[in-house]
Amino acid sequence: MNLHRRQTLGALGAAALGWPLSGRAQRSNRLVLGQSAAFSGPAAQLGIELNRGAKLCFDAFNAGGGLNGITIEIQSLDDGYDPERCKANTARFLSDEVFALFGYVGTPTALAALPLVKEGRTPFIAPFTGAMSLREPALRQVFHVRASYDDETALIVRQLTGLGLKRIAVFRQNDSYGQAGLDGVVKALKAQQLEPVAVGTVERNTVEVAAAVKAIVAARPDAVVQISAYKSCAAFVRAARQAGYGGTFYNVSFVGTQALADELGKDAHGVMVSQVMPYPYTQSIAIVRDYLDLVRKAGGGLRPNYSGIEGYIGARVLIEGLKRARSISPDGLVGGLEALQNFSLGGFTVNFSAGNHVASRFVELSMLTADGGVRR
Repeated sequence: MNLHRRQTLGALGAAALGWPLSGRAQRSNRLVLGQSAAFSGPAAQLGIELNRGAKLCFDAFNAGGGLNGITIEIQSLDDGYDPERCKANTARFLSDEVFALFGYVGTPTALAALPLVKEGRTPFIAPFTGAMSLREPALRQVFHVRASYDDETALIVRQLTGLGLKRIAVFRQNDSYGQAGLDGVVKALKAQQLEPVAVGTVERNTVEVAAAVKAIVAARPDAVVQISAYKSCAAFVRAARQAGYGGTFYNVSFVGTQALADELGKDAHGVMVSQVMPYPYTQSIAIVRDYLDLVRKAGGGLRPNYSGIEGYIGARVLIEGLKRARSISPDGLVGGLEALQNFSLGGFTVNFSAGNHVASRFVELSMLTADGGVRR
């Protein structure tokens, strides 16, 4: 094990002695996290890759001794990106008294879980969604690591209008996620006295895009902002191009960048995606180097990607919150996370406080290439 690796594990595993433990931590000397996410169906890669990234972090943390011998285990249940299944999974987790809920995937699914989260007062950490409906009003037990869809769509609209492209259409999923993205685009356009020239919808977990293609292509937009998951967005790109559309396509980060690139193949060339995590393919900052080191050591064909590093960073944030907790308890975790103020997590800044549970507003743009790559 090289020096850098030992230092990384040491930092992850450092813990103060003598912390009081909650009953559920004391019983087993492990903290169990519950994750409901899509592990099957047309959004499966989002849950799979987020989970893999988080497990890389937790496995390394446990191998380094955990928190004074306390380890973290993530238990995952498949919801297929279906809100009712997510709600049932959440009820099961809360019945089992998990320590916290972590890494949920999607706006409609997270919203379905939210009433149970409120009732159970269980920490809800790093959901894979940027919807404002999960951020306003702020809830004491909910902590967001990523920037919002408002932040992402504002950057996209600034980029497009700065290039003189003002005829902007929206292709969106017909649910709370798609509405959140549309709201962000409308808000950003309104600030420039503009509005979408067309809006087309697709049902969640389907690729029935014909009606949306017809409505949007007929409006002759300069660009289409896509607010859906990777399979439906890929289907829309292909069908729109076949219908003669020659403009550009922009996606928000939830699309699943690598999954979209894989789905499109050579047709991915020139498709844009906004990102809320650091570029995961080169060793530009310390936290990316740590992530890539664990990906390499894991082997088995594991590839770095944006969903994976989001899971990894979410796990690192949770660990840092535990290290600052006054007790190893759900309330202690909340206080520990709120203590992460202007904290550099290996070059990725996390800024929580008692009045702010959104850690980052970092957003940048990336472009897919015909060979399956991602460029900044």
